[in-house]
Amino acid sequence: MATTSSRAACTWACAGNRCADSIWPIAIMNLAERTPRTDYGPRRIVCLTEETTEWLYLLGEEERIVGISGYTVRPRRARQEKPKVSAFLSAKIDRILELEPDCVFGFSDLQADIAAALIRAGVPVTVFNQRSIEEIFSMMAQVAAMVGQGAQGLARIAAIRERLRALAAEAAGWPRRPRVYFEEWDEPPISAIRWVSELIAVAGGDDVFPELARQPLGRDRILSDPSEVIRRQPDLIIGSWCGKKFRPERVAARAGWATMAAVREGALYEIKSADILQPGPAALTDGVEQLHRLFADWQARQQG
Repeated sequence: MATTSSRAACTWACAGNRCADSIWPIAIMNLAERTPRTDYGPRRIVCLTEETTEWLYLLGEEERIVGISGYTVRPRRARQEKPKVSAFLSAKIDRILELEPDCVFGFSDLQADIAAALIRAGVPVTVFNQRSIEEIFSMMAQVAAMVGQGAQGLARIAAIRERLRALAAEAAGWPRRPRVYFEEWDEPPISAIRWVSELIAVAGGDDVFPELARQPLGRDRILSDPSEVIRRQPDLIIGSWCGKKFRPERVAARAGWATMAAVREGALYEIKSADILQPGPAALTDGVEQLHRLFADWQARQQG
């Protein structure tokens, strides 16, 4: 028999003269009669950035995606199959809500305002903030587990790790590692973010601004004195101007840059931002492979 105090404690759940004491057993019976769910993961996902979209496609779980970023290019078919509901710093909140998502995946503090608006509207939001190779692997493992593909996700991650080890082992036999200046924006010049700097090392090169790579925000990787690149004498210059076409001739024309070996030898290259600046499977596969090929070609020229 309920005591007075316990009866008082349950008054918040009472409706008129019907107390939760009488409703609760009925609710339990209704739950027991339902067909048990075996998949508790989200079924209607909006991806505000490209990397989670690509990863879900690779896992064979693209049917769960109901909305994507307008900047998505990987995989190409996603642009034809899924509605585009966001840019990077903005989103069509009303359109997202119309899609009735049960999960939204976002990236970094730069999407905090979008996340806050969706949370206030009652939408579950998961925002990742991966900045390193290990953090990218962590994001991939978490997303795979959330959609019931934990084992497949771990197997794919293990395969990528093995390939990274193979690239690093091959580069370990080179007589000299190339010095690399990676530029992710031109005006003002911004150097490589952490996962790119780490992939440069895996591929066999050395980032000439390693001390800046650990700064998570682009504004903290701005080169206050672009002539510092000249002093650090890179052997290769790689541009990936975050969605804008890299213009090597403009880089070569910068004051004093003609004195660098990279410019004299024409070693200025582009890697598309979708392949290297997306903190997901693209960077760990196509991105690092492109870096490695550039460095291997440089090695061959040095020896020839």
